[in-house]
Formats: sequence, structure tokens, C-alpha cells
Amino acid sequence: MTLGKRLKKEREKRNWSQKYVAERIGITNAVLSNYERDYRDPDTETLKKMADIYDVSTDYLLGLSDSPNNKVTVAGQDIMLTMEELLVFNELKKYPMAFHDLSTNPEKKVKQLIKMYDFIKKELDDDEDEGKDGFGELED
Repeated sequence: MTLGKRLKKEREKRNWSQKYVAERIGITNAVLSNYERDYRDPDTETLKKMADIYDVSTDYLLGLSDSPNNKVTVAGQDIMLTMEELLVFNELKKYPMAFHDLSTNPEKKVKQLIKMYDFIKKELDDDEDEGKDGFGELED
């Protein structure tokens, strides 16, 4: 979904007029209309204002995330993650075995999984920087 479509969807979800939104963020409704039709892209400051007014992340508006608020639901519990944590979480979802026991205290366990992933990735990156294979020095 494009930026314009997401902007329009969020505005219409709240039953707000273009004029109302435009006035709140300090632009004309003609400019907002151009954003919603993908004729123009907002500058960074305007994009931040739009994210604030709609209570969503700029990453969501830009299509970098499908989660409007960096919120995920695990075992029926909503968990708020930072953008970095959300990126790691989405990567971890490729490995369903990592999530086999999240029914109790899912937020704590998800955050632990994210920390472990970050640690392992850092260690692997450090090994690559040093030209190692990740298993220490091996002799033939």
C-alpha cells in the first residue's frame, strides 16, 4: 500500500475531513489531497506531524511496517516494541520453533529472544570482521 493510500485510510478511519487534518498539521487541504493521491510526498516534518495526528509510526505510513504502532500480539497479549525490536521480531518469525513456549509471560520471552538474536548476530558479524568461520580456529 502506498503512502497516499495509508494517509487516506487513516484519515477516513477517523471520519476526518481533509480540511480538518490539513489545518491541524499546518498545510492546505489541496496539498493533503496531493499527498493522498500520491502526486507529492510530504517533507519529513509534515510526515512526523501526520504520524502524530494518526497515532501511527512513520515507518507504517511509509510502508516499512505493517504494524501501525510497532505493536505485535503474541499469545493473546499486545506487546509494544521499538522499531529495531520489531525488525528483529519479524526476522525471528521465520523460525517458528523460537516461539514454541510463549503462552506464559510472552512479552518477557519475546524480549529475551530479541536480545539473544542481537547477541548472536553481533558475534557472527565480529567473526566475519576478523575473517573467522564462527567456530574459532580450526586446524586441518
